[in-house]
Amino acid sequence: MLTREEARRRIEELRREIEYHNYRYYVLDAPVISDAEFDRLVAELVALEEAFPEFITPNSPTQRVGGAPREGFATVRHRLPMLSLANAFEPGELRDFDRRVRAALPGEQVAYVVEPKIDGLAVSLTYENGEFVQGATRGDGETGEDITPNLRTVRSLPLRLLKDAPPLVEVRGEAYMPKEAFAQLNERREEAGEPPFANPRNAAAGSLRQLDPRVTAHRKLDIFVYGLGYSEGLALTSHHAVLAWLAAQGFKVNPHYRLFPDIEAVIAYCLSWQEKRFDLPYQIDGMVVKVDDLAQQERLGATLKSPRWAVAYKFPPEEAVTRLREIVVSVGRTGVLTPTAVFDPVHLAGTTVSRATLHNEDLIREKDIRMGDYIVVHKAGDVIPEVVRSLPERRTGGEQVFRMPARCPVCGAKTIREEGEVAIRCPNISCPARLKESILHFASRNAMDIRGLGRALVEQLVEKGLVRNVADLYRLKAEDLVRLERMGPKSAANLLREIEASKKRDLGRLIFALGIRHVGERAGKVLAAHFGSLARLMAATAEELTAIPEIGPKMAASIRTFFSEPRNRQVVEALVSAGVNTVAQTATPGGGPLAGKVFVLTGALKEYTREEATARIEALGGRVASSVSRRTDYVVAGENPGSKFEKARELGIRILNEDEFNRLLAGDEI
Repeated sequence: MLTREEARRRIEELRREIEYHNYRYYVLDAPVISDAEFDRLVAELVALEEAFPEFITPNSPTQRVGGAPREGFATVRHRLPMLSLANAFEPGELRDFDRRVRAALPGEQVAYVVEPKIDGLAVSLTYENGEFVQGATRGDGETGEDITPNLRTVRSLPLRLLKDAPPLVEVRGEAYMPKEAFAQLNERREEAGEPPFANPRNAAAGSLRQLDPRVTAHRKLDIFVYGLGYSEGLALTSHHAVLAWLAAQGFKVNPHYRLFPDIEAVIAYCLSWQEKRFDLPYQIDGMVVKVDDLAQQERLGATLKSPRWAVAYKFPPEEAVTRLREIVVSVGRTGVLTPTAVFDPVHLAGTTVSRATLHNEDLIREKDIRMGDYIVVHKAGDVIPEVVRSLPERRTGGEQVFRMPARCPVCGAKTIREEGEVAIRCPNISCPARLKESILHFASRNAMDIRGLGRALVEQLVEKGLVRNVADLYRLKAEDLVRLERMGPKSAANLLREIEASKKRDLGRLIFALGIRHVGERAGKVLAAHFGSLARLMAATAEELTAIPEIGPKMAASIRTFFSEPRNRQVVEALVSAGVNTVAQTATPGGGPLAGKVFVLTGALKEYTREEATARIEALGGRVASSVSRRTDYVVAGENPGSKFEKARELGIRILNEDEFNRLLAGDEI
């Protein structure tokens, strides 16, 4: 066991090492250790910080995952205004900009730095004595919003500067979402029936303005820095020297910036990127041209809104007109029906495209898009083909209004649309289009907990026709499994044993495992405790469901819709026939020997996982909380307990070891 001082030194050492490897991976794109080695460093740091919570700091690498949600954003006043740039759309306007600069600096040599204009959200990053202390949005230029916790989740942003840090420096940059992350995010939103983001800029802004930093942490944002605001103790004389200094401090600086001696070279470079931009993994909407000499920038000054020493050359939007041939409907892995436009091929943003999602029926009506229309298409964020608008003036009268199908085009189930949602869904959990996800959810740890049933195996089971619904899992035989890739007799036996053991899971888990929309783990337990059996739940009316305090009208309607689908009822009947438990084993609310008692778990128990211990407590009427307070009755402490153990001691709360916990569960005196 480390002493307190040894732990402090090791924590500092680990933080420096982890930040170095973050810099190598996220900024230089040149890692020097494997992911597994990096994960071991992080795991060691997490363990030490749990054992010595007094050493946790906001800038620790472990805090990048995002903390608890906040109630709102505080206001930050910029020490120097964050001005927006004037735009130029033609080479002639760049020449006009150059003439104005030279007229204001008569007889002086003027050089320009040109860099890509990242399409994201402008941010300000403040460092005090080398430590990141505050991040803010541009806002109105004078004041912005404090988004410090969200910016800490951006892996390429250094939490401390590398060397010779000034007392105070404010760095300006652009937070953005890479094209691949943008496409993945919109795909997830579509599958969830949520409206997609229009472009990476909106996605980045929406992600950084989340009140819950944990949401931001999952959005895979990145950042390029491009300049300085207020600073103390820095003596730099040119913009290209500023960029070099920022790179030396560990910031991610765009590698495509260039220094030019005259405006004609600037124009040639800007035009060269008009097509090359599509090959970048992030979106740019133009190039930024800046006077290089900082003293000249100071003399040129600014208008109320824009600096006179910089201009943004904006690329023209790329659109094409084509003929819409048909609208086809696909079914996603969560059951959402998505209409897709199929049109004559056109060349856009470096590729040929012939299809674009139309998202939902409401959007089709709003844009008045009909089959046979001439349409305008572009790529949202240079990534996702999108229908911008129709051209009704070119209609001939033969165009057809599109209607979403009343039945799933894959399985034939009657489709549903919940009140207040734009998504239309297939409610059949056995629909071939959503079967793999249904099985993975059914087998997940907090549902039926069938260990060893991962995605690769599920894909084989479905593709070979061995499993057509979740109930078919209980019909699998060893001879079925051993024919699959990477599945020998021992692995097959282990999986069959896990499947058999899952038959005994509590009813609450089974209800959650069925994948009823809006019904999570907690709701599954509540429904199991209230109705006592799956048969009673299936027969419950909407009124009976909403009479339960934690079940609202939306969830009640979803439950009724699920069980009114004949295919879902057939799956339930097959589960019953297979011997899966459908009767509640837990006590009803308010009953049981531990009724009203509040427990907190800390450390590793030998006999139980955290979920198993929680289930045992709840089965006897108790409740498990995530943090220690004066209302806590017992803290159950396993090996290597964390800060909850110390807090329980401070508050005088009864601490149980595992033997005492087992005696309490057995009803013995402790």
